[in-house]
Amino acid sequence: MTTDQPSAKTHILRCGERLIATKGFVGVGLAEILAAAGVPKGSFYHYFSSKERFGEALLASYMERYLTHLEQMLAPDDQPARVRLMRYWAYWNVSQCGVDGPACDAGAGEGSKCLVVKLSAEVADMSDTMRIALRDGTTQIVARLAVCLGEAVQDGSVPAATDPEAMALTLYEMWLGASLLAKLRRDGSSFEHALRATDALLGGADPRPGAPSAPARPQVAHAQGGRAAPRAGKGKAPRLSA
Repeated sequence: MTTDQPSAKTHILRCGERLIATKGFVGVGLAEILAAAGVPKGSFYHYFSSKERFGEALLASYMERYLTHLEQMLAPDDQPARVRLMRYWAYWNVSQCGVDGPACDAGAGEGSKCLVVKLSAEVADMSDTMRIALRDGTTQIVARLAVCLGEAVQDGSVPAATDPEAMALTLYEMWLGASLLAKLRRDGSSFEHALRATDALLGGADPRPGAPSAPARPQVAHAQGGRAAPRAGKGKAPRLSA
C-alpha cells in the first residue's frame, strides 16, 4: 500500500484549488472539479455536503499549509530577524505567478496563487463562513509577522521604535494591495515598489555595525509568468501608491 499519496478528500481539494486559484470560486463548476480530480459526483458529496462546504474546507486546508510555510520562512536561524522578514517579502511574488506541479499537488507558498488575493472580494458578500475563514487566516498571518518583527526589534535589526503589531498589519495590507495592482497591470512593478517601501519602513539597511546585508532584491516576474519588471533607479525614495 502506498502511503505517500494524498487522500481522496485532499486530492479533490488540491485539484479544486488549482482551478479556483485561476478562475475564482464562482467561475469553477462542480463538473469541472470532478473532471480535474477524476472522481464521480458521489465521492465529492461523500466529503462535502455542498460547494460552499467544499470552499470552507479548501480555505482551511490552504491556510494551514500557508501558515506552516510562513513559520518555516520566519523561523529563527543564523540571520537577523529583519533579513528573514525581507526574505519572505522578496518571494511573495511566487504565490502570484501561477500554480505549478503535477497531479494537482502544488503547495501553498510553493508556486500556488494566493487565495486571499484571489477570493477575498469574491466570497466576502457570498459566504459568511468563507469570509470568516479568510479573515481568521489573515489575522494569524499578521500575528506571525508581528512575532518576527518583535524579534527584529530585540536583535536591533529594525529601529527600536518599531511597533511590531502595527507594522505587521501595515506591511501585510500594503502587499495585498500590491498583489491586486499586479493583477490589473499584469506586471511586477507593484511588487518592486512594495519591496522598496518595505525596506524603507524597516529602516533601510541593518543599522548594526558589521551586520549582514538583506538579501538582494530579485527582479519580480510579471504576473503572467513573463519578463522581469525593470528595477527602479538607485537613490530614489519609495513613493507610496494611492
